[in-house]
Amino acid sequence: MRLDKFLKLARLVKRRTVAQEMIEVGAVRINGRQCKPSAEVRMGDSVEIAYPSRVLSLEVLCADEAALKRMSPEEAWSSREERRVDPSEKPW
Repeated sequence: MRLDKFLKLARLVKRRTVAQEMIEVGAVRINGRQCKPSAEVRMGDSVEIAYPSRVLSLEVLCADEAALKRMSPEEAWSSREERRVDPSEKPW
């Protein structure tokens, strides 16, 4: 599944266009590497998302689009780490 679509369906961002913008500026990484919105997300991948005041590190538990639409966000991904960052600094 595409990364931008995963972020939207897993309810990590509200809109897919917001997910695409975050990915383009480098605020989202898969397995430690910067990627494009069309990058494939697979079960077991590590995803890091830099929000303005925090960085969320998670593991993908489900990358199936049909299943993601039916399940809750807690079933789609597992949080590994969440840390606060200074909003004036760019975490990447």
